[in-house]
Amino acid sequence: MSVGSGGGAAEKRGIGGLLTVVVLGSVMAVLDVTIVNVALFPLAEAFDARVQDVQWVATGYTLALSAAVPLTSWTMARFGARRVYLTAIVLFAVGSGLAALAPSIPALVALRVVQGLGGGLLMPVGMAMVIGAADRARMGRVMAVLGLPVLLGPASGPVLGGFLIDAASWRWIFLVNLPVGALALVLGLRLLPRDAVRADRPPLDVPGLLTLSPGLALLLFGLAEGGSDGDFVRPLALVPTASGAVLVALFVARALTARYPLVRLGLFRDRAYAAGIATVTLFPCAYFGSMLLAPMYFQGVRGLTATQAGLLGIPLALAVGVSMQVATRLVDRVSPRLLISSGALTAAAGLALFTVQLGPDAPYPGLCAALMVMGTGVGMVLMPANTTATRALPAADVPSGSTTLTILTQVGAASGTALMSVLLASRAAGQPSAAVSSDFRHAYWFAVALLALTVLPALLLPGRRPPLTAARTKAQTPQAETPPAAHPEPAP
Repeated sequence: MSVGSGGGAAEKRGIGGLLTVVVLGSVMAVLDVTIVNVALFPLAEAFDARVQDVQWVATGYTLALSAAVPLTSWTMARFGARRVYLTAIVLFAVGSGLAALAPSIPALVALRVVQGLGGGLLMPVGMAMVIGAADRARMGRVMAVLGLPVLLGPASGPVLGGFLIDAASWRWIFLVNLPVGALALVLGLRLLPRDAVRADRPPLDVPGLLTLSPGLALLLFGLAEGGSDGDFVRPLALVPTASGAVLVALFVARALTARYPLVRLGLFRDRAYAAGIATVTLFPCAYFGSMLLAPMYFQGVRGLTATQAGLLGIPLALAVGVSMQVATRLVDRVSPRLLISSGALTAAAGLALFTVQLGPDAPYPGLCAALMVMGTGVGMVLMPANTTATRALPAADVPSGSTTLTILTQVGAASGTALMSVLLASRAAGQPSAAVSSDFRHAYWFAVALLALTVLPALLLPGRRPPLTAARTKAQTPQAETPPAAHPEPAP
């Protein structure tokens, strides 16, 4: 059946409504993470607790998120993307509201776990819905809108968090999620397309779930513990890291032979997907690792407050957001290989320029200018690489593909932050305070090298956007992905 102009307008309204809901949910999740990260010291004061104990407010969320992400593909196939996404919003909002009432740090950590279960589903399910509904030939434009939270969260989160804590109390850093979550839920009920129930619902891969989810949680916990003290040899870091790596390896061995694996690893046979995944794993390792060092340098070496350090990060966040909006639209028309590899080199050059200036008296305008150059390169890599990796996936493989992408991006980011922490701690041990700037430069040069290394997988990306076959462009909405025998699913 042909689609006339009216149908085209209806389709645009449909994808517009879907993007509105998904972006709103993503903004809520990204803002929450950035706000909580700047609230750890105020939380320690409010509960008269050690910062190491309060750190579990962030760590508990991350571990719950990593355990929930592997379930994304199966839950979408079993219950429908719409229902799963709305459930994730409810979990996140309810967890936020209860966290604001927490009487102690252990209670707050437990409620952050509830938030993490919702947050772990929000991003991959939202991305899968958008990719499934978008016109593949114009995927870059859609993914550019999906990248808006990356601009809004890091730029406004620290400032908003500081304001809420100073003007009211720490409880408002969680209460602020309630109106956003309520709006996202109401709009989701009205705007998200209804799923069609699949006649061939896959069974849950229980052995895969029992290896991948705890494996990821243990791996990320071990990396975080090793990075916090700069020591991976101590048992509390080494045992979880090794155990997690073994469980993930067992999952990989099973997934390669299982009929219904929790995550389909066969997608790596597609060169564009494999190269895109490698890019978005290695690049966050360098980028997020370097972002861990910046606040430590500004506060530890330059003596700035947390708020001042957060304000100095705004130019970088704006550069990332603006560049991402331009580059992700360009990837529809230019060579992904050229765009993304150029972005990696630009990011490496910007961070190198920042590194050579490091010192106790380096001028702030020069440092911010270098970070803006880096941010321009970052925006040319992250979402364009996601777009290139997922553009040519068949509609049925989108949930598994977006799940794998989310998992490996998290592992890359966690590995990078742990690596930079260990490098800095190993250099700082026994060094006089005057050598601190040199220690930061040493760690930053490793991040520069990793950014430059991202060029290698980027060069394996398509030299031009591949032509889309009819099988790949046929499904433009989630409903179209369902076999003809399926019947509509009732609204939740």
